[in-house]
Amino acid sequence: MRVALVHDWLTGMRGGERCLEVFCELFPEADLFTLLHVPGRVAPLIERRRIVASFLQRLPAAATSYRNYLLLMPAAVARFDLSGYDLVLSSSHCVAKGAHPDSNALHVCYCFTPMRYVWDRYHDYLGPGARLSARLLMPAVAPALRAWDRASSRRVHHFVAISEHVRDRIRRCYGREATVIYPPVDVQRFEVADGDGEDFYLVVAALVPYKRVDLAILAANALGRRLLIVGTGPEEQRLRALAGPTVEFLGWRDDAEVARLYRRCRAVVFPGCEDFGIVPLEAMAAGRPVIAFGAGGALETIVPPGADGPATGLLFEEQTLPAMTSAIERFEGEAHRFAPKALRARAELFGRTRFREAMRGYLHARLAERAAC
Repeated sequence: MRVALVHDWLTGMRGGERCLEVFCELFPEADLFTLLHVPGRVAPLIERRRIVASFLQRLPAAATSYRNYLLLMPAAVARFDLSGYDLVLSSSHCVAKGAHPDSNALHVCYCFTPMRYVWDRYHDYLGPGARLSARLLMPAVAPALRAWDRASSRRVHHFVAISEHVRDRIRRCYGREATVIYPPVDVQRFEVADGDGEDFYLVVAALVPYKRVDLAILAANALGRRLLIVGTGPEEQRLRALAGPTVEFLGWRDDAEVARLYRRCRAVVFPGCEDFGIVPLEAMAAGRPVIAFGAGGALETIVPPGADGPATGLLFEEQTLPAMTSAIERFEGEAHRFAPKALRARAELFGRTRFREAMRGYLHARLAERAAC
């Protein structure tokens, strides 16, 4: 059986690339198709295979400004030659699911989300931190991108969603049903912390508008708390301008350093609404609690005080500065509730082995169904 993996872009190891790494384990001979590949920025297991990049790879400043080529992405993914493959497994938050498989091939999409910037996250991406060109152009092109996104979903035989939250979005945007298989947490990367941690809070996030890192910064300013931020992105300049003396930007850090920061911090702050959110589970794997906005995937992973089972974090109900500061102050009064070993046990429920076996079983079942037709 010939297998093709299709992934939006390979520019760093985030949650989507952790899933792709497992797909590479499942199909070690598969070819990998992607819009853009920055060599050395993803795991060796991914780098070692045959990688086919689109024509976007050759465009000016593509490695750093690939988002500027959004309007070309549907055409780029459509030009991949997937003839001769029996299984196409796309992992998509942008356009990867729009690849054209052979008529005899099975196409399964592991969907991180329908394209956020043209559906219900439209205004988040075009907020104050967005480029002027995007704010001017997107209102005109978003309807066409939504139409393409909906039409290209019909090229997928089966959707797998990363959360119940995303399954609902797939149903609303595409009119399709999906099976939920939660993404993996590589629990073994993390050592379990002991004690209360050092006197700082931690954010690990791409610096883009919908992550709401600005909210964490304003809360740290207001309370005089030390906040470390790991991540890069187009919002960095604006966020640095907001930051007071207790906020420190660390930029991009490798996996080992991020794991150490998780273990040392007092708690991880997670102020955005995520489709799933791997960061809270990584924090739990290191034995650290999470202070999170109570929406999206956080409702499926974080156990607040008073719920069934040991508490793993606090949830706040509004993305406002008073709600954020109140949650931090409440956490400081209840830090004793969070036991590192219980936090680790919660993360292990979302471990890598579970994900690999769930995906293996699901794909084998769908292939068997197709063979029987």
